[in-house]
Amino acid sequence: MFHSDSSSGHQRTPLPPAQRPAAGVPSPRHSPERPAPENRPTKGESGKKRDAFFDNAKYLAIVLVAMGHSWEPVKAHNQFLKALYDVVYTLHMPAFIIISGFFSRSFDARPDRLRRLVTGVVVPYVLFETAYSLFKRYVGHTPDQPISLLDPWYLTWFLCALFVWRLTTPIWRQLRHPLAVALVVAMAASVSPDIGNDLDMQRVLQFLPYFVLGLTLRPEHFRLVRRWSVRIAAVPVFAVALAVAYWAAPQMNTAWFYHRDAAQELAAPWWVGPLMVLALFACSLVLTACFYSWVPGRRMWFTSLGAGTLYGYLLHGFLLKGADLRGWFEQPWLHRPLGVVLVTLFAVTAVTLLCTPPVQRVFRFAMEPRMEWAFRRDAGDAARRREGTSGSAGGAARGASRERVSA
Repeated sequence: MFHSDSSSGHQRTPLPPAQRPAAGVPSPRHSPERPAPENRPTKGESGKKRDAFFDNAKYLAIVLVAMGHSWEPVKAHNQFLKALYDVVYTLHMPAFIIISGFFSRSFDARPDRLRRLVTGVVVPYVLFETAYSLFKRYVGHTPDQPISLLDPWYLTWFLCALFVWRLTTPIWRQLRHPLAVALVVAMAASVSPDIGNDLDMQRVLQFLPYFVLGLTLRPEHFRLVRRWSVRIAAVPVFAVALAVAYWAAPQMNTAWFYHRDAAQELAAPWWVGPLMVLALFACSLVLTACFYSWVPGRRMWFTSLGAGTLYGYLLHGFLLKGADLRGWFEQPWLHRPLGVVLVTLFAVTAVTLLCTPPVQRVFRFAMEPRMEWAFRRDAGDAARRREGTSGSAGGAARGASRERVSA
């Protein structure tokens, strides 16, 4: 996705070029390091180069999400599993949100990007929120389950959050200290129970600092956490985190990790909310940095699945929630160690299969609809396409020169 800065004079490392994102989440582009011949970035459907590190990170983060969801129904009487659950919940969404913010740096109010936001975020939200509501009504036998687009159920909150975060990106890019402001917003939300459940705004605001952090990061920050010294240090850091989580598991209210409630709603004094926001933000950054340090930078068997992580994220909920609503997790043997292992393997296998290209092709109508019929033609976009076509021959040499400089 990025190139190391090895040029001299006044030449600077170029930012990643604009690229069509997959289902509302921007896609990786150029490699942050000079790739070896066998590890060069591959091209996605749009013809732009994808970076293996970020595809790997997205896939592994979504696997952690599925594992955490599968452990929720079986962790009640297992202190070690609850500790592992708390550690995973400290880092999996922050890791995914930071990457989403990083690739949203160039977002503006250009018509083509607004259309992409509608087709890649708004439309999937409407379809999946409706589908999940009907799913809960008929599979969970709750006939009074309403279909409300203002009250996200289960996984669809992330699409609401992504829509708000992306729309406000130009504002955060203009602030002198955006991360500090985002933390203040998150702390204020943690003491404001009157925010309510509309669009899951508590989560939108309390997870906001991670997205804004992604907006402020540069390629060299990811290179720093991928050094061998960080990879080695990550081992004792995770060990200590797991030990602390094991010690705190009986007393810790897991709801703090969901960022969906104010402090007063968790039976805590109001002043605990801001402290927990800061404490969890610090812990999440440390563990997320350790997670990134272990993500391979070369192409792996699962690298191509990074383009379909939002498919796996939204679809795996039907499997796990269906099993939960049907009472399948109430089987006593599933709460034993072997049962937990089988549940984990099922979640990992399911989310992996749901990220594959065949599944993407089947559900692309809902995740990435084209919808040209719904939008007015943009003369500027057509001009940009004509310019790109007419200048492709001459631009190839200039692009090759830029790649040599930035490599």
